[in-house]
Amino acid sequence: MKYTIELKIGAVISFLIIAMTLFSFIWVPHNYNEIDHNIRLMPPGAKYLLGTDNFGRDIFSRIMAGGRNSLMLAVCTVAGAAIIGSLLGLIAGYKGGITGEIIMRLIDTLNSFPGIVLALFMVAVLDNSQFSIFIALLILFIPGYTRIMRTGALKYKNAEFVQAEKILGAGFFRITFIHILPNLVPSLLSASVLGLSNAILAESAMSYLGMGIQPPHPSWGRMLFEAQIWFFNAPWYALAPGIFIMLTVAAFHLLGEGLRRAACLK
Repeated sequence: MKYTIELKIGAVISFLIIAMTLFSFIWVPHNYNEIDHNIRLMPPGAKYLLGTDNFGRDIFSRIMAGGRNSLMLAVCTVAGAAIIGSLLGLIAGYKGGITGEIIMRLIDTLNSFPGIVLALFMVAVLDNSQFSIFIALLILFIPGYTRIMRTGALKYKNAEFVQAEKILGAGFFRITFIHILPNLVPSLLSASVLGLSNAILAESAMSYLGMGIQPPHPSWGRMLFEAQIWFFNAPWYALAPGIFIMLTVAAFHLLGEGLRRAACLK
């Protein structure tokens, strides 16, 4: 496999960000919820690498913990959407007929609503909890994976190896999950990595609007919202979460695009 420059850059940045957030499970430089008004809005330095916020909390520690929350939510969302979307897409593509039409009309209905509006509506109807955000983003992401898998199922349903399996008496689940699905893994993998960047961006946007991860749990989007009024007095407060959101989204986007191009270069 030929590795593209996008894949290399995306992999390195993604690895560093994931390593940082995973490390936060066992260690952070300071207690990210500890308030100390004596050190509020301190600029970056040796003790506080990214400075402190308006409550005197260490920004770098909150970045680490906030990344952990955002990444865990993004991974769960993408994994759930990929599983459900794959099942629906394979059924719609391979079975076709009235079953396929019903599934795709439901998917079209979901797509007819603006994504962020649908997610905000779901959170408002349920409540401001991480589970509610997960459900909202899950509904938002399922249609994309359904379409990808349906397209793949339509491509391979009349292939020679599928026809041979039919002659041997193989059923729907064996044909789709043992023979068709493995051929669609590269497309599913690249779409999932790209989905991580979209999920992180969506969660950050919802947290910025006050409908995402709630205090005292840190979130990059929430940090950006809290920092906006202090931008001219303490620009590092807003720049830190903003830069990490940008780097993370860009890294997963480059990684996903690199995987897609690498698969095409086989």
